Amino acid sequence: MDTKPQPFVPPHPIPRTTPPSVIELIRTVVRNPVEIWGENCYTKPHVTATFMGERTLVANHPELVRHVLVDNPANFRMARMRQLILRPILRDGLISAEGEVWRRTRKVIAPVFTPRHIKGFADMMHSRIGEFLERYRTSTGEVHDISIDMTDLTYEVLSVTLFSDEIASDGFDFANDVNRLLSTMGRVDPMDMLKAPGWVPRFQRLRGRKVLRKFDGVVDDTIEMRRRKMAENPDAVNDDFLTLLLQREGPDGLSAQEIADNLITFIGAGHETTARALGWTLYLLANSPHDRALIEEEIDRVLAGNPPPVEWLELMPKTRAAFEEAMRLYPPAPSLNREAIEAETFTFKDGTVLEIEEGTTTLVIPWVLHRHREYWDNPDGFVPARFWPENRDRIGRFQYLPFGIGPRICVGATFSMQEGVIALAMLMREFRFEATPGLEPRPIQKLTMQAEHGLPMRVISR
Repeated sequence: MDTKPQPFVPPHPIPRTTPPSVIELIRTVVRNPVEIWGENCYTKPHVTATFMGERTLVANHPELVRHVLVDNPANFRMARMRQLILRPILRDGLISAEGEVWRRTRKVIAPVFTPRHIKGFADMMHSRIGEFLERYRTSTGEVHDISIDMTDLTYEVLSVTLFSDEIASDGFDFANDVNRLLSTMGRVDPMDMLKAPGWVPRFQRLRGRKVLRKFDGVVDDTIEMRRRKMAENPDAVNDDFLTLLLQREGPDGLSAQEIADNLITFIGAGHETTARALGWTLYLLANSPHDRALIEEEIDRVLAGNPPPVEWLELMPKTRAAFEEAMRLYPPAPSLNREAIEAETFTFKDGTVLEIEEGTTTLVIPWVLHRHREYWDNPDGFVPARFWPENRDRIGRFQYLPFGIGPRICVGATFSMQEGVIALAMLMREFRFEATPGLEPRPIQKLTMQAEHGLPMRVISR
């Protein structure tokens, strides 16, 4: 008899069955955008709606997703609402830049994230995560907010791999400062939805200006510190991400402001994908003892052979699968927002025709797509086995997009996967993470998908 337990179904908003009023819609988007999606978004190949005269298309069908993000991205620029949120924080950093600025930036940054370079980071990741474990070794049995801890951990890895531990961080409470930045600057303001002119104050973002200035100060000081070192002793300067950016300053590379924008992008947001995915993975496994036991067995068996960290990603498919399944349920980037530049007609393979009007806000929403009833069995359940090697071919290329897809796919996707598996292996080899009584984390969208009140969990030795 099969004794495998039923999959754990973690907290998630219940899809709407009736359309919201205008006021309710605005309130919901400001409060938590993932709560606005109705049941039809989780069952239909595409959904269209009109709000205040603006047409919106939710694209779920794999053919339509491919068309918007891969085959014809030139006709789908970044949506205005997305840019209103991102650009005040990241300006012309890689995530929010467009057009020629984006192309130049991507060309400059891409060499750092080639497979060869990323594999070269594995030992540094291993060493820094090992140092982080002292936090738990000296406090066994205590409750920690894992969401904060994983932010601290991924920041430390980012610092050592991309910046040679030379971020000017005096007085910088990284995890809390990031949380304040995303809770204020990283959320929709009612004035955005009402299409108010740019000069109308966005009170939601006014609250975040102080912490944004703090990030700007960290970036400016970090650049100045590295410029001084490059001038005084160039042989002592590491060939890292920061050095690469500064070496490419000039007419054919990046401007000084674009360099600063990319530093704030990577320091402020470069850790987020891995941090959130790690936190959710540990929470989900805490509530799935059967899957946790399988992963602990895999980690113990593999590490008993003492392979180099660079090989762990390939040697631990079950650990990787849990990480990927966490990103399915709680995608770090829950929506990919585009806007049609010109009207066009899209024809599906079955002959169905879809008219996309000029200016249509076109949304590919991983939060919805990853839970779509047509593409996933048990879509709301935590089922890591769906990502085991023998099952992966059942997952369509355009139904799972934790890092996006197409020209703007996350440049750090492989970096994040390698870091995530190394971190999980080291954390779970020594410790077990237990959900505290009554923990029902409400997922809330603040650029990334976060637990509203954190993830307080008890950390015990195995």
